[in-house]
Amino acid sequence: MMKAMIFAAGLGTRFKPWTDQHPKALAPVNGKSLLQRNIEYLQQYGITDVVVNVHHFADQIIDAVEKNKGWGSNVLISDERNEVLETGGGLLKARPLLEGDSPFVTINVDILTNLHLDQLLAFHQQHKPLISFAVTNRKTARNFLFDEENRLCGWRNNVTGEEKGPHLLFAATKAKQLVEKAYSCVVVFEPKVFSLIRQTGKFSLTETYLDLARDHRILGYDHSGDVLVDVGKSDSVAVAEANFV
Repeated sequence: MMKAMIFAAGLGTRFKPWTDQHPKALAPVNGKSLLQRNIEYLQQYGITDVVVNVHHFADQIIDAVEKNKGWGSNVLISDERNEVLETGGGLLKARPLLEGDSPFVTINVDILTNLHLDQLLAFHQQHKPLISFAVTNRKTARNFLFDEENRLCGWRNNVTGEEKGPHLLFAATKAKQLVEKAYSCVVVFEPKVFSLIRQTGKFSLTETYLDLARDHRILGYDHSGDVLVDVGKSDSVAVAEANFV
């Protein structure tokens, strides 16, 4: 059975004042919390074994999961109450709960999308990279950079102009035009990724992607045109409520 992880440990600083008293994961959108919506999103694709990491107001999340019986899914808690570990560190800590023979999926709790997850999984199955993640052509402050075969080559901060990545120099010498895409925070990993991650402690998955892209294929799956709402800021709740009934 395929497993998934929902990253729900963040402090939600962009979501104040709600997060002064509650975890962002329990912020309601048309009467359903972000966490419930993402658990039900995964259920649409037959994924009912879900790991949720917790830190900020962790007890509220655990109580909600228990009270609602996981909204019909088998929800396991990865406890980060001692220290918030960001996405990379959070993934590594959840390793015992996610490891197995099958690929697994991760999604950020504050992302709501109608991306057809089965199509992302089919893309991953067809091309067999180490990691596949969903991207779109929307405008963002930071972009991942891909070659013409959708392989991850680097990253750019569009505000500062900073660039980093293992294949940027190669692309430049070959006069190849890299395509910038925005990260959708929905990812498929091969289980062997755990033995390849070199970072420890608190770190972002962006660091891991750029490190692993040197020697491993990491592919972007473009789903431009789908609905995708980053509900990280309280003013985006209205946008989410207009798109997710």
